[in-house]
Amino acid sequence: MPDRRSPVRLPSLNALRAFVAAGRHLNLKLAADELHVTPSALSHQIRALESELGIALFVRTRRGLELSDAGHLILPGISAAFDTLGETIAQLRPGSASNVLNVSMLSTFAMRWFIPRLYRFQQRHPDIEVRISTSIDLVDFTRADMDCAIRSGRGVWAGTHALRLFDERFTPVCSPALPEGETPLASPADLAGHTLLHSKLRPDDWRVWLAAAGLPELKPAHELQFETRNFAIAGAIRGLGVAIIDPLLVQEELKDGRLIQPFSQTLPTSSAYYLVWPDWREEPAKLAAFRAWLSEEMARPT
Repeated sequence: MPDRRSPVRLPSLNALRAFVAAGRHLNLKLAADELHVTPSALSHQIRALESELGIALFVRTRRGLELSDAGHLILPGISAAFDTLGETIAQLRPGSASNVLNVSMLSTFAMRWFIPRLYRFQQRHPDIEVRISTSIDLVDFTRADMDCAIRSGRGVWAGTHALRLFDERFTPVCSPALPEGETPLASPADLAGHTLLHSKLRPDDWRVWLAAAGLPELKPAHELQFETRNFAIAGAIRGLGVAIIDPLLVQEELKDGRLIQPFSQTLPTSSAYYLVWPDWREEPAKLAAFRAWLSEEMARPT
């Protein structure tokens, strides 16, 4: 028997895209920035869509934009349809097949924790290609071509899910061979006779640790600043001074004796490392596999 259903006449794709962006941000300016149009043009597209559908999709209040009941009803389905359309088209692009997982993270974390463990993920999932991008900036998933990111913070970022990986701590570390003439590190007060190594991206770590150790006024003999913690670690290994670092990031060096932890004071912080991914996008299988593997890595004995 022939199918007598008439095809549904779809509204403009641009108008639907404008609705999805505005529904996600609930802010016309942010939605317009995402689509590279003016707020006025975006508003016009939404009003045209509402007129064509014969129903209000937003409620405009003094506090700003809110979804109407109808808007709440159709936003998830239309948003998912755009995601599916994007993933389908992406399969036609060289090197952007669905088995590529794009991950953003800080360079020190990538080099010192993530990459040494990545082989275990690749052994289990040889069909998934992990592409690492390093940046100090938070990822805007509405613009960046990223599936997920590993961030340091308190676990609250708008528009994302967050899986807690491990808490951040920090403690002094140095080479076991002190430069000739430097005071042995018997107690934190002995740091006054040493060079302290700083990371430009973490300028307060030494100040916070010294205050917790009861030495807020301690003045070191010298200080050196590096761009990243990875450079500070390399300097500590070479005997340039004492670095302040999360011991989890120098596990291998502490095990093989290239670095030592001269004091027992390891200070917990209010931050932790998290895997984050957009909460408005359906989680693909490759990301689910990556998340499961990270959870297993966290359970491994250190």
